[in-house]
Amino acid sequence: MNDKKIGDVILDVKSISLSFGGVNALTDISFDVREHEVRAIIGPNGAGKSSMLNCINGVYTPQKGTISFKGQTFGHMDSHQVATMGIARTFQNLALFKGMSVIDNIMTGRNLRIKSNIFLQALRIGPAQREEEKHREFVENIIDFLEIQAFRKTPVGQLPYGLQKRVDLGRALAMEPQVLLLDEPMAGMNVEEKQDMCRFVLDVNQEFGTTVVLIEHDMGVVMDISDRVVVLDYGKKIGDGTPDAVRNNPEVISAYLGTSH
Repeated sequence: MNDKKIGDVILDVKSISLSFGGVNALTDISFDVREHEVRAIIGPNGAGKSSMLNCINGVYTPQKGTISFKGQTFGHMDSHQVATMGIARTFQNLALFKGMSVIDNIMTGRNLRIKSNIFLQALRIGPAQREEEKHREFVENIIDFLEIQAFRKTPVGQLPYGLQKRVDLGRALAMEPQVLLLDEPMAGMNVEEKQDMCRFVLDVNQEFGTTVVLIEHDMGVVMDISDRVVVLDYGKKIGDGTPDAVRNNPEVISAYLGTSH
């Protein structure tokens, strides 16, 4: 796709199985993610894609299997621990603070990195004030990067959907993640908004070197921006490889074009 250097395995998912009340959401799923790549997870509705992301970022605990991040294996981690380690997530259904401004929403992504105690933060004195200024400067750079300067002080709830998605991405970037999990970042967008979001995802990947794992329904987008694609169907893995290999996989074609979906 381009001449960027793909690194070693940073995230290794091994034999993950997850069930809810006897219903299997994921069955024996294994795949890896390499540093600096864009790794897509695709599949029809109900394939288990969001469940997989929820296992990676500590929302769900799988009944079987392990997930390793930078060589460290964990059976269970909560979302806060995962974020502290360097994995950030955007959500399919926007979890933004609608009454708060764009800049304040993105600032919430800096919470993990704020060192001063809450009392000093509230008073905004001494080291706490200097620290907040530094974090605000970081956030202003993200706002510039995402081209939303004109909306810095606007309550997020007043923005069009495509821009709200951009703010959600900004909040995740404020955590300075090594791995960014994107859950349908382009869902509900028009063509122009999708093109913008594709550009930002590629820029995050190429300019910041951030590893990206994304769920996306738009096959054109997936084939254009991914280095490798893993395909799920009914909670099982049915394909894994380059976009071209996946596109020509008979089982994948059947899952997408078959009469059952």
